[in-house]
Amino acid sequence: MKIGELEKQSGISAHTLRYYEKAGLLTPSQRGENNYRHYSQDDLISAKFIKRSKACGFSLAETASLLAIKTDKSHHVCAEAKSITHSKIQEIEEQIQRLQQMKDTLIQLEKYCCGGQESAVFCSIISALEQDQTVAKGE
Repeated sequence: MKIGELEKQSGISAHTLRYYEKAGLLTPSQRGENNYRHYSQDDLISAKFIKRSKACGFSLAETASLLAIKTDKSHHVCAEAKSITHSKIQEIEEQIQRLQQMKDTLIQLEKYCCGGQESAVFCSIISALEQDQTVAKGE
C-alpha cells in the first residue's frame, strides 16, 4: 500500500508517517522505481503500535525501544518493556505533582485578586508575579 492508504488505515497523517520514517521508527517495506513508499500489513501494524504508544505518552525514543522489543521478541524479555513503562509512570507522577503545585499557586493568585474593573496598577496577580512571591512556591 502507498502512504495515502497507510494514512487512511492507521489514522496517522502522511506528514507524521514521513516523520516517523526519518526518526527511524517506521521503514517502508519497499520503494518503487518512482521512489514511492510501499508499506506492508506489518508496516500498518507497526504504525498503529506507534500511535498507541504515543497515546500512552511514550516518547519517540521510548517508542523506538518498545518497537525493537516488538520486532525481535525472542531476543528481549518482558522486564525490558515493564521497565520502560515503569519509568514513564514515574515521569507522569512527577509531572502530576508539578502540575498540582502550579494549580495550587494559580488558585492562590486568583483567590487574592478582586477581578474587578479597577486599574491593574493594584492587581494582586500582577504584583505577585512581579515580586516572584507566590510563583516561587510552585517551582
